Amino acid sequence: MKDPMLAFSVDVFASALSNLSAILEKAAADAAGRNFDPAVLLGARLAPDMFPLTRQVQIACDLAKNSLGRLVGRDPPRFEDTETSIGELRARIARTIDYLQSLPASALEGAETREIVVPAGSRKLKFQGLEFLQRWAIPNVLFHVVTVYAILRHNGVDLGKKDFLGPMREV
Repeated sequence: MKDPMLAFSVDVFASALSNLSAILEKAAADAAGRNFDPAVLLGARLAPDMFPLTRQVQIACDLAKNSLGRLVGRDPPRFEDTETSIGELRARIARTIDYLQSLPASALEGAETREIVVPAGSRKLKFQGLEFLQRWAIPNVLFHVVTVYAILRHNGVDLGKKDFLGPMREV
């Protein structure tokens, strides 16, 4: 049986980010089909006080790699926030997934009880590893992935729940 910390960190994050990449690919195809520049979508947002699509993707990637870095007690790679196209965002997602999958399962040994402190504005939140994964990391990564989905859906990209969930094994 696979280690639960690995299954609920690397596997969940890699799956969510892979689905995010496929959603972005669909958005690029939709823009081409409707004959508009897909860069228009990169600045889209659902409300004036929220981050645009590009930043949502960057944050989803950062949360996944930084969360795993905290769980294994290592500094994750730092990515500059310079993406200006869907292709560049998809490349960032791929680099993030590569990093997640590059860490050996043994790096997560003891992670469920590792003390993790997360800055949250003017506060600092303290967790043990498993609680951090359940209450902070997974919900935050999924929040930003679903926000990208919602921005694109709101802008007319033909997406459904299956796009968010990704491929499933059929019996």
